[in-house]
This record gives sequence, C-alpha cells and structure tokens, in this order.
Amino acid sequence: MGLIVLLAAYTVWLLIGTFRLRFERDVARMVFNDNTESIEQAILQAGSGADSLRAELAEAPVPPAAANAPYIVVSIAERRVWYKQGDSVLFTAPVATGSGKQMVVKGSTKVMRFETPRGRLVVQRRDSAPAWIPPDWHFQEQANKRGMGLVQMVRGSPIKLKDGSSITVQGNDVVRVGSDGSVKPLSASDGREIVADGRIVIPPFGTNQRKYPDVLGTRRLYLGDGYALHGTNNPKSVGQAVSHGCVRLRNEDIEALYNQVSVGTLVYIY
Repeated sequence: MGLIVLLAAYTVWLLIGTFRLRFERDVARMVFNDNTESIEQAILQAGSGADSLRAELAEAPVPPAAANAPYIVVSIAERRVWYKQGDSVLFTAPVATGSGKQMVVKGSTKVMRFETPRGRLVVQRRDSAPAWIPPDWHFQEQANKRGMGLVQMVRGSPIKLKDGSSITVQGNDVVRVGSDGSVKPLSASDGREIVADGRIVIPPFGTNQRKYPDVLGTRRLYLGDGYALHGTNNPKSVGQAVSHGCVRLRNEDIEALYNQVSVGTLVYIY
C-alpha cells in the first residue's frame, strides 16, 4: 500500500512539473515575440490544466480530519444548494444551474455544452464584488442571437470602419477614433457589446470593455475551470436551468453562504 501511495504522489509531481515547464516555455517564447494577448491566453490555459489536475485529485478519499467539516451540496435536478455539517443543514437556498444548451465553436468542429459539472469540487477562492471576464464564446453567442458577424480585436491593429473612423485600444480602453482625430472611450456590458459595421467586437483581455461588473452579483465562491457559485443581476432566473454552467444564487443568498464558507470547503454536485 505504501508503494502505491508513493507511486501516485510521484505521478502527481510529474504532472505538475510538466504543466509548469510547458507554461514557462510558452511564456518565454511569447515574451520574446512581445505577444501579450497570447501570454494572457497561456495563463488561462495553465490555470485550466491545473484545475483539471485538481479535479482528478478530488476523486481521492476525504481525509479523516475533514470528515466532520461543513460542506456544500448542490442538486442540479432540484436546483437547490445546502450548506451542511454532518446531517445538520446550516443553510439552504434555490439556485440556477446549467442550461444544457450546445453551441458549435466558430471555425472548428468543437461543440460546447453549457452544463453544471457533477462531482466533487473544492472552494478555491472567495471573491467580493467579482467582475465577469467573458470568454470568446460569449461574443459568438451574442452574435448568433443577433444575426451579426464577429471581429476579434488585436492590440496595435485598429479596426477601420466605413465612416472613416476606427476602433483601437489606448491604454486599458477600447476607443473610437473619429475621422477628425477625436477619441471616445466605448462602453460594453452583457447584451450591450461593442458593435462595428454590423459585427460584434471581441475586446482584448485586460481592457475595461472585457470586464462586466454586476453580472456575477456581489460574491463568488470559485471552484476552478471557470465554474463558481455566485450571485446574479437577474434574480428571476434563480430556480431555472439557464446558466452557462455556474451555480447562480440570489445576491442575498450568496452573501449569507459566503459569510459561512471558507477556502477548501468541499462542494458535492449531483
């Protein structure tokens, strides 16, 4: 048994080392090429790899020390969350869960399915007043809904418009530069993205227009791989299967849960 444990630990150590070396190699190459957008993507990919590894490790038995620790249970079928200790319910509330809808990723055969993941996860981080950084698929989803095209912004490459103006990045803002040289910062929010000549603009990571406040409500319990328990700016959606995979609570409920839960709390979703 001791040998098996040692072999498992060594395998995990090798996996972590592989993720680290791959990440350092890719970042070094992209720094040399001055490609900051790719660096940000690499950070996201490295995080995804680490989260996937944590998910594999989460299948291990619960340590005895944690046997009586409080934990979270989410029922996808009942659309409800419980915070429990043993058989005692410390808190419960209705939730919204993944819609189960599918979307084909543009330019590929990859199909995304917006489901809440089942299994055992862990609260990795607690965030107050979180901002949502929408992934690229969000902009594709919005374009599909509105029958529009898509255009991906790249720093240093302005988007020329038919009226003689252009859209570019200045500092941390996406701005419109008029034909007369005037500069106007643009605004963006969920459902009100930047539109240019009938196309939805995908702002670069790191810009203010790629950060949507309030969408995730007032608190977030981050579970990894982009999933979380969080609040909402649409409380009427709670109790339905409408999210892109996260577990959505009313703001007053996530605040009550947030105040009781610590990092490392186990989350069981079924």
